[in-house]
Amino acid sequence: MSKFAIICDVTCDLNKELQEKYNIRALDAHYKTPDGVEHTANCHWESQEEAIAFYHDLKKNPNGYTTAPLSPAEVKVVFEEYVANGVTEILCITISTGLSGTFNFFNAAKDEVVAAHPEMNIKVVDSLRYSTALGAIAIKASQLRDEGKSLEEVYAWVEENKNCYHQMGWLDDLSFLAKKGRLNNFKAFMGQLVGVKPLGEINHNGLTTVIGKAKGAKNAYAAILAYMEKTIVDPEHQIIYIAQTNRISFANEFKVMVEEKFHPAEIIMTDVHAMNGINIGPGLMAAYYFGKPTSEDLSEETAIMSAILGK
Repeated sequence: MSKFAIICDVTCDLNKELQEKYNIRALDAHYKTPDGVEHTANCHWESQEEAIAFYHDLKKNPNGYTTAPLSPAEVKVVFEEYVANGVTEILCITISTGLSGTFNFFNAAKDEVVAAHPEMNIKVVDSLRYSTALGAIAIKASQLRDEGKSLEEVYAWVEENKNCYHQMGWLDDLSFLAKKGRLNNFKAFMGQLVGVKPLGEINHNGLTTVIGKAKGAKNAYAAILAYMEKTIVDPEHQIIYIAQTNRISFANEFKVMVEEKFHPAEIIMTDVHAMNGINIGPGLMAAYYFGKPTSEDLSEETAIMSAILGK
């Protein structure tokens, strides 16, 4: 049985090495800088210095940066490449429809290609996630593919389990998420209080929801680890991801804590690249992992965090 292709949009934040290792293709998109120049949005920094400079400039002029997903016509070109190469099965995993129209654009391209090539079997999943949570789902899909699971089996697994992927961490300044409509509850002011670490989880629409706040990094680390312990499933046999935007020292420190507490099969450190970074801003440090299904309104998760914080 031939293997199917796995495609994500660029918001998966899987770098070149991870794309190659897991045979996942992340499709580039577009962003503009304040000077009006359009750039390719990909999952690659030439160096950590490039990432630092990007977030430095972004913080100075956050409203000057804009993003644009691939159009249906651009996605169609990619699908037709697979047609030409004899690949008839493709699994596409996209950023949440609560954040972008990418899922609809992929479906529009799929409909055109399948109409012209009925042998093509293309499945498109709305991940209900973004950034490293989306990337984690794609890597799990790749692992299931390597185990010999069919396209239909992997598609069904992702649809059933996508709400089991958690984000837990802090963002120093929530104003970026608030301005871009990616913050579920309006608590952006907390992220601008000195020393306060707003602790965010992802809801069923892919929006970050603040479910608690901790004073200082030490207390935030403790709360994050305790929350993970309450919500994670089988950590010894899974990959835990740690993502950051200009918070590499915090991320490295947190990695040691995660290793000591959970002993996961692997920890993968990821950067947040331009497409997500423009909407998230600098100051993110968060873990992504597979756990218990999240409640639809995050009421259960909020209660867990409130108990951890003693409220």
